[in-house]
Amino acid sequence: MKSSENLTVGDGIIKFQLKYRDLLSDQGLCISVMSLDGSREIEILRFDCFDQQPHYHYGPENKNERLMLDKTTAGDSLEWALQQMRERLPEMVERAGYSEISSKINLSSMSSTFDMLELNARKVARNERKTVMHDRGTTIIEAGSIRFGVEFRELKNDRGIAIHVMGDIGDDEVEFLTFDCFENAPHYHYGPLAKNERLYLDTTTVPDPLVWALDLFKGGKLSSMLYRAGYKDHADNLNPVVFSEKLEELELVALDMQSSNS
Repeated sequence: MKSSENLTVGDGIIKFQLKYRDLLSDQGLCISVMSLDGSREIEILRFDCFDQQPHYHYGPENKNERLMLDKTTAGDSLEWALQQMRERLPEMVERAGYSEISSKINLSSMSSTFDMLELNARKVARNERKTVMHDRGTTIIEAGSIRFGVEFRELKNDRGIAIHVMGDIGDDEVEFLTFDCFENAPHYHYGPLAKNERLYLDTTTVPDPLVWALDLFKGGKLSSMLYRAGYKDHADNLNPVVFSEKLEELELVALDMQSSNS
């Protein structure tokens, strides 16, 4: 299969271009509906099937009307987009401002094109998904339903303490959250092995990212972050007494490790 950088499906009046985009804080497959306006190829519609903020555009090259998708009501954004194209493509193209092109679309003749589009879209969305595999840490602190892994990371252009929040699912250890408390580009991950939503910290407002992370834990934010990462059971099973005791140990280990590498 071609790279999503140049994967095009269809050879009629309408073509579909597939590209996987990683925005660090979001990621997903983008499907552009393309056609010719005279001799120029134009983007008529675009479906940005992102994990966090899925949306779609009418007429990206003219009015660029953007509408957000509600994941609760629409469900999986890629499946939603594929269904709309099969059932409502002419109407959507017309709303985008291209009524002449819309009048030439015959959905019944595009069945095989839609089949190929769905096959390739699902492959690209699955195969090009960005995940992160971290080490589990050099010091492991058991804290009931979760455990912390702490390490000092030396990268080519950055360094600092990393705190991995992990737990067991069946027989496998899974990384739920990671806090990379780096000197230059501190950030944290929701579900590194799943959706891997990566968010960066502003070092002006957060001058010490390690203290910021520890304060989050002390303030009771870990449970809600586990929920957001998709690990509800582990959040619900946090024992406040055990967690409080282990948090003190985590703070001592992390601050000592940071001091030793300063």
